Amino acid sequence: MSNTPLKPYPAYMPAGVPWLQQVPEHWEVSPGLSHLRFKQEKNKGMVEKQVLSLSYGRIVIKPKEKLTGLVPESFETYQIVGPGDIIVRATDLQNDRTSLRIGEVKDRGIITSAYLCLNVHNGMVPSFGYYLIHAYDLMKVLYGFGSGLRQNLDWKDFKRMPLAVPPPEEQHLIVRYLHALDAKVKRYIRTKRTLIARLQEQKQAIIQRAVTRGLDPNVKLKPSGVEWLGEVPEHWEVLRCRFLFREIDKRSIHGKETHLSMSQTLGLVPSEQVENRTLVSESYAGGKLCATNDLVLNRLKAHLGVFALAPQEGVISPDYSVFRGKRPMVMRYFEQVLRSPDCRHELRIRAKGIVEGFWRLYTDDFNDIFLPVPPVDEQAAILSAMDEDLKGVHEAIRRIENEIALMQEYHTRLIADVVTGAVDVREAAKTMEDVAPVEEALADELELETEVEEELDTSE
Repeated sequence: MSNTPLKPYPAYMPAGVPWLQQVPEHWEVSPGLSHLRFKQEKNKGMVEKQVLSLSYGRIVIKPKEKLTGLVPESFETYQIVGPGDIIVRATDLQNDRTSLRIGEVKDRGIITSAYLCLNVHNGMVPSFGYYLIHAYDLMKVLYGFGSGLRQNLDWKDFKRMPLAVPPPEEQHLIVRYLHALDAKVKRYIRTKRTLIARLQEQKQAIIQRAVTRGLDPNVKLKPSGVEWLGEVPEHWEVLRCRFLFREIDKRSIHGKETHLSMSQTLGLVPSEQVENRTLVSESYAGGKLCATNDLVLNRLKAHLGVFALAPQEGVISPDYSVFRGKRPMVMRYFEQVLRSPDCRHELRIRAKGIVEGFWRLYTDDFNDIFLPVPPVDEQAAILSAMDEDLKGVHEAIRRIENEIALMQEYHTRLIADVVTGAVDVREAAKTMEDVAPVEEALADELELETEVEEELDTSE
């Protein structure tokens, strides 16, 4: 990030802090109240209307189209925040040790009062204050504080939290260095994720071709009579889903079966495998039962591709749909057909809005969709050949994702080292230009564009 090598400070002193062995000897170690203040300004009278949210460790303006279900009067309970404020998601430390909890406010607006709002004083630079608390979050220091059954943070935790603080002019240099670092890392990650997106497009093209045209490039084709499908091999059938699947609606009596949850990334898996998931109840009596290899759709999100084959028997949300094959068939082939880009478009067309912002795929609409149906042995052969063709794409995606993870790990470690004084960036920062606010905002925007929020089952 800079050609100037980073070295330790010339001299250190014991920090007297459990998570820091030492700090530069000219730094001050003092309780949080020396440099932090608790702030809570209610939005009484709807003084502010621009709604902000904490997303992936950033405070972003929430688009108006995503404010569904909220009435303007409810925003009076929100708090007013402004540039330089530090936002802390202070709840549920016990059950969520992975989310980013700290954000720096860049725009004036309102945010839920469920978050803590802090600001700085007594010579602390606002962005340095954010980076310091953010580093404590990355280092998992915050999880040593908090109280209550779900280990919630409060202002009193920050009042007594030891802070290691350099002089203001040094804080400015550290902030300059970290702003430049952030912008470069975000652009690196953006480039890598763009490459992943292109590989995903290549993957989808391979799948689309395989499941709609088969393996023989010279096979004689016939019109399918279905707009999304186009031509298919002459010896294939084209059938509505009603002739391929039957819906299963068997309910759990005691709710003690393995509970399965739907994740857009992982598919249908045991609930404990879904990160950050807190189970509401131990019992799922009345939930739907599924068997291994059943096709399970989250009816509210099927049009987003939130469906999968069940990997085992289990109990699922009653708001899911369960389908089982009516005839000898390779269920994974039809899962891949439904996941193909053109068929996903068909699912979106048939999903109906039931509440603003929510869409449901009803069984009758699902049953009306036409799918290509090769002979059973050809279904298996298509999957085998497709998997072979996709090996190189999957390996390239895994390699790039590993590169991103390593860069994020480096970024995290360097932020922690810089703001706790493990390395001295003063000389390196002097050679850097300040990152313009527009450039910094663009870097944030580019990275947020590529973030994909995990689609979790929210129906329970």
